Amino acid sequence: MDIHGLKPIDELVRLAVIGDGTAFTELWDTHIAGLKAYLKGSMKNLDDFYVDDICSRSFEKAFRQIRSYDPSRSRFSTWLRTIAHNTALDTIEQESRAQQKYIRLDQDIEDNSAIAFIGDDGITALDSIIRDEDEEKMTRYIEGLPEIYRTVARLRLVERMPYKEIAEELGMELNTVRTRIRRAKAIIEEAKADED
Repeated sequence: MDIHGLKPIDELVRLAVIGDGTAFTELWDTHIAGLKAYLKGSMKNLDDFYVDDICSRSFEKAFRQIRSYDPSRSRFSTWLRTIAHNTALDTIEQESRAQQKYIRLDQDIEDNSAIAFIGDDGITALDSIIRDEDEEKMTRYIEGLPEIYRTVARLRLVERMPYKEIAEELGMELNTVRTRIRRAKAIIEEAKADED
């Protein structure tokens, strides 16, 4: 056991590789503070919004790529920092391109930050599919989720509550809510694929 009382990192990674979302959430809980500190220390031009967003994206990428992680080559935290570093560089480049395009369109607007246009409530293709699904079937999928994802999934996918309101209602960080909803959607997609 480590100082957090969680399972050893190698065991959490092994469980995450075989699809255990709870194990991946424990990896998030164990590494999120260190990853934020790393980004703030190595990329001082990033504000808290960007740091949170990059952390969320990095964990999402790590989850998708978890099978490629090789513990003999690096520690999990090092591998995760590499993903975060690359994600931060990509985000900075995208922001720069978007800002240049935005400035050309309207030089008079004071806030030229393209980030103002990035919302958390956009309707994705998956959201549209979910909306069209029979509610009883969706409820069955949500009830089949690990407990840690059920409440956020129900609030977002059934009650259509915005991410920010879910975070406030559950007393969670916004990016924790985003990550759990993304993972819940991924599990639901897998369950649907298994039924087809």
